[in-house]
Amino acid sequence: MRAFVFPGQGSQRVGMGQELSLAIPAAREVFEEVDEALKQNLTRIIFNGPEDELTLTENAQPALLAVSMAVVRAVEAESGVAIGELGDYVAGHSLGEYSALASVGALGVSDAARLLQLRGASMQRAVAVGEGAMAALIGVNIDIVEKIVKDSAGKDICNIANDNGPGQVVISGHSEAVERAIKLSIERGARRAILLPVSAPFHCSLMSPAAEEMIEALESVIVSTPAIPLVSNVHAKDESEPSVIRTNLIEQVTSMVRWRESVLFMRKKGVYNLIEIGSGNTLSGINRRIDSELTVMSVSTPEMIEEFLKKL
Repeated sequence: MRAFVFPGQGSQRVGMGQELSLAIPAAREVFEEVDEALKQNLTRIIFNGPEDELTLTENAQPALLAVSMAVVRAVEAESGVAIGELGDYVAGHSLGEYSALASVGALGVSDAARLLQLRGASMQRAVAVGEGAMAALIGVNIDIVEKIVKDSAGKDICNIANDNGPGQVVISGHSEAVERAIKLSIERGARRAILLPVSAPFHCSLMSPAAEEMIEALESVIVSTPAIPLVSNVHAKDESEPSVIRTNLIEQVTSMVRWRESVLFMRKKGVYNLIEIGSGNTLSGINRRIDSELTVMSVSTPEMIEEFLKKL
């Protein structure tokens, strides 16, 4: 069995998707559709930068969607088969969940791009610059981190944001609480604790104002039944009911990304092959660490698409 997985913020880079856009018309059309939906030339920023403009959350999120969907449309054009017929599940890391849903017809590309632009902007607005922070704790597992965030919070907010894999947990919250958690994690056995260069504390309860904005936005778009089930970030289980998907996308803003559990869920269901669709190969590296028996592959260029199609 096969699943397609879609990367989240941090995977962006200037020039991503450009080779694919030049080579395959179906991919180029996705970038044009996103530009039209957002009423801005996001493609210029994606292909040419500057990097600081691309990494703005409200640009990075729809940009990564555009690249992932360009790869999807290119695979479909070259194979003559819909992505939903080539796999058994889809999943995405944080914003990648929108890419996953768009890839299997649950969200339109234009709607997904507009939602992600709003999602990025609302997350940025939710917390004043400097008040929040995120950190990656390396070499310590989630059961230990659960105690660390509890002991570090005090009157502040400190939550687990991402359970990425064995020994890689990301925390999020008020800056002072995150700093306390960094020091405590080293005392309790973490190999490293790295403050992340992010503009807001994503996936924690400080994002509640952003979640409120997403309620209204999601009410205005059509969510359809996906061609194959989505394994959701919020619950790490498969979901196909549109009303539940909509609710999960709202909860996702403040909830932990249960990536490790999601991969293990798919593995338990019989998935052996995880194909990362979009910029970079971050998820492929994480997925290998979660289960060494998995076969992983990253697909983002015409050559990679050709290699993938040969293996079908």
